[in-house]
Amino acid sequence: MNIALITGANKGIGYATARVLGKAGYVVLIGARDHERGTKAASQLAAEGLDARFVHLDVTDLDTVESAATSIDREYGRLDLLINNAAISRDQERTPSRLPVAALREVYETNVIGVVAVTNAMLPLLRRSEAGRVVNVSSGLGTFAFLADEKSEWRPYATLLGYNSSKAALNAVTLIYAEELRDTPIKVYAVSPGFCATDLNGHLGVLTADEGGEHVARQATMPDAPTGVFLSEEGGTYPW
Repeated sequence: MNIALITGANKGIGYATARVLGKAGYVVLIGARDHERGTKAASQLAAEGLDARFVHLDVTDLDTVESAATSIDREYGRLDLLINNAAISRDQERTPSRLPVAALREVYETNVIGVVAVTNAMLPLLRRSEAGRVVNVSSGLGTFAFLADEKSEWRPYATLLGYNSSKAALNAVTLIYAEELRDTPIKVYAVSPGFCATDLNGHLGVLTADEGGEHVARQATMPDAPTGVFLSEEGGTYPW
């Protein structure tokens, strides 16, 4: 029995990922900051015969992060897979020069600092797994290769200051943890779900959330996964 915690899993890609993992036999812990939505999401998956449970977890609230780790420790004694999926964007219809600093700070609190907080809290549990994994859901929009490519088909999205720069920071965080844990059984890597239509981007994506969840779940559970890489939704890797 493998145990997976997914942050921001009450809807969208996180929820879809939980469903795929649940069907694969994982115990899926639905990390969500809203009690009602998190409980509802877990109940819906449980109604499908999956072992899904709600865990109150707001990645920007250290008290809930620590309480979640304590709860998982008490119930299971370990964690096999952490998927840092929770993310927000505040860039819609704002140029970089018009994005309030407060909004940028809010994005970083969730997309970067929240990942660090959750990862640090869950590492003692991941160390008890025979082969723990930390999988960070990132985006090709956060790669410097994309940001520097003037001919990219995604060029219209190159000025999303908060989202893109926070994902670039997340990519760096991924590499740093991968280096720290290189001599342990824990693998750390980033994955891309693809450009999915979700609440985060106003449903502008070309893939569904379900398709994105399938990509994340596949990459998170692939045999002999490498550490310190950014896996693309197509099965290859992205440049940093």
